[in-house]
Amino acid sequence: MLDKILFKHFLLVILLFTISSCSGNKPQVSESTTNSQANVAATSKPAANVDAVEKSDKIKIKTAGGADFLSLKQKADGAKLVDANNQEIIRIKLDQGKIKFKNASDKVLGYVDNQPGTWQLKNASKEVLYTLKKQNNGNYQLEDKGNKLVYQINSQANGWEIKTPSNQLVYQIKENKGKISLLKAGNNSVFYTKSGMSSLAFACLGFDVLTREQQAALVYAVSLTGGK
Repeated sequence: MLDKILFKHFLLVILLFTISSCSGNKPQVSESTTNSQANVAATSKPAANVDAVEKSDKIKIKTAGGADFLSLKQKADGAKLVDANNQEIIRIKLDQGKIKFKNASDKVLGYVDNQPGTWQLKNASKEVLYTLKKQNNGNYQLEDKGNKLVYQINSQANGWEIKTPSNQLVYQIKENKGKISLLKAGNNSVFYTKSGMSSLAFACLGFDVLTREQQAALVYAVSLTGGK
């Protein structure tokens, strides 16, 4: 009789232990497992609309009065420059590591080749027309095909200044709170941008010896390399 009571007591202890184990000791999930699940969830999200990003990725240039002047719309393989009426002026393409630019009729206008600190602007026959060079003091120079100085581009506290070889001031490029302005001598604004581009690249729009198409190609080339 005592044996039966002890046996029943033993079964009751086993049952209570089993219930306690199931309800109180939940299996632990390791941190690595959690992270792995989070990564899977993140990668399973729909991809971003690349076309939408490209269409919104543009550099807007406005007149001193705030009217649209030019827009450089960036594409996966280059960019295109349009006027205030959204009419295409040039197309810029990356061609085997070099920049090629065409007019709206798809005619090749020229090329821009880049070496560290140097940008060569070439015509459709790949002849060098102008060269933008970085100097040892951090300033830049624009030279013609005969290596003759055309412009000095000198660094200032808040931007750049463009001068002739005789040190006559042509333009100033000033940056203030995200706004980059091109100013004529006398501090008169010509146009500006708030698109977050390089102030050195914006300075290329002050090279009056170049056509607007050549300026835009050089702007793109300098922006692409970060002025290096």
